[in-house]
Parts: sequence; structure tokens; C-alpha cells
Amino acid sequence: MRKPKKKQNRFEELLEIPKEISSQNPKITIMGFEELFVENYKAILEYQDFYVRLSTHIGIINVNGFELKLNEMTNDDILITGKIEGIDFEKTVDE
Repeated sequence: MRKPKKKQNRFEELLEIPKEISSQNPKITIMGFEELFVENYKAILEYQDFYVRLSTHIGIINVNGFELKLNEMTNDDILITGKIEGIDFEKTVDE
């Protein structure tokens, strides 16, 4: 059974808070082939210098490459640097 999508509440509408800030969906910014910035991630599932797996609220982000490093980590954001060759996504089943 699917849960209904959460609408912006009245407070968020009054303050005109953008949806991407108030939701828990990940936002991925790619800067060339050497930097990947992920906002709203939950956890680092696996880390190797050629492979990074991140858990998000909607699935898993897999980053493949060479000499990958985790930089500028906070509880919500992470910067991955190195020679990025590919990114793929695994959608988790809705509970």
C-alpha cells in the first residue's frame, strides 16, 4: 500500500520554501568528471577508492570511478571527488 505524497504544509507555503529544501529527496550536483555533491543522503553504505554507495530516503546512489575520496561530509551533504566514471540508482521498495 502506497502512502500519499506529503504536501508542503501551510507554513512552508507562507515562507515560500522551495520543495527541494523542505523534502527529503536527494539532490545531486555533478561538476565535470571529478566532483559529485550529494545533498540529503542518509548513510554511507560502502566506500572503496573505486566505489561508493550512499543510502537516501528514496533509494541507493552508486558512484563508480578511480581514486574516489569522501570530502566535506556533514550529516546531510557529502562531496565525492576523484575520477568519476558512472553513477546509477537503486530504488528501494516503498514500505
